[in-house]
Amino acid sequence: MNPVKRAFSIGGVRWLLVSLALLAAMFLVFSSLDPYFGQPFNVNNMLRSAAPILLISIGQSVVLVTGNIDLSIGSVVGMSCMTSATLLTKGFHPLAASAIALLLCIAFGLFNGELVARVKIPPYIATLSTMMICRGIAQVANGNHDTGYIGAGSYGFRQLFYHGDTLRIYNVVWIALLVWGATFFLLSKTRTGRHMYAIGNNLEASRLSGVNVGATVDKAYMLSAFTAGLAGLILVAQAGYGAMGEGNLYEVYAVGVAVIGGISTLGGRGLLVGTAVGSVIWVVLQNGLTRTTVIVSIQNIIIGILLVVVAALDVGARIRRTNL
Repeated sequence: MNPVKRAFSIGGVRWLLVSLALLAAMFLVFSSLDPYFGQPFNVNNMLRSAAPILLISIGQSVVLVTGNIDLSIGSVVGMSCMTSATLLTKGFHPLAASAIALLLCIAFGLFNGELVARVKIPPYIATLSTMMICRGIAQVANGNHDTGYIGAGSYGFRQLFYHGDTLRIYNVVWIALLVWGATFFLLSKTRTGRHMYAIGNNLEASRLSGVNVGATVDKAYMLSAFTAGLAGLILVAQAGYGAMGEGNLYEVYAVGVAVIGGISTLGGRGLLVGTAVGSVIWVVLQNGLTRTTVIVSIQNIIIGILLVVVAALDVGARIRRTNL
């Protein structure tokens, strides 16, 4: 098999090329409609906006690869946001506040994994329940109120997670790329990654071949919660305070980006490179529609239609492969 055919035989490569073509077309269209759209300042701002979206989509992609889903992502984002912001307003060092918030998120990720893999609760129900619990924690963290300003002592925290830059690229973009690279290595170069794909392709066969399904699913959900926790820290750094509603609909964004990037909703297929492209497509579409004065309601309709089309194509492709 020649190198080109070998490349196209890898699951998700064709969809990745389609995603890249879509991104290029969108960029050209919006650039023609708005001369400032493609300017460096706007591109850099779009990349910064894409960073938290990429983070939550990385976690959701890993969970989808195992054949599951995480509906708690948005609430975990909100919990991380409110927990860290509340601690910062109480005088905690930013490092301690961030660590506590992330550990709390990871604990709920483990809880999700246990509910799905060992208690055998369907992932939709398990993570929907956790979604409610985490949103409740976000609400009670500061006595059912948004926090005040997180304080002058959090300057370094805000520089790291939102306002600062390195080599003229915002630090938050570098953080997202670092997490993406580590997760890419996990999925493509480690036994755990191979097990995640195997579980998504055939759960029972994986179990019979000796894969520790419970531990593997736990890791997927813990990674998802960790990336959601990082997104929550970014939102705190951006706003300078904690808001109880932060992360609302982020689980929808995460699924949407993953699917646009070619991660199969049926499990076992997709490339993390596609998730990175999908996050940029998502932000370019939102930014372009906003800059061309398309109202939010119409933006939601356009994005919703795009998700339906992409999901239908994914299911159709899986059915065709099954029938071959």
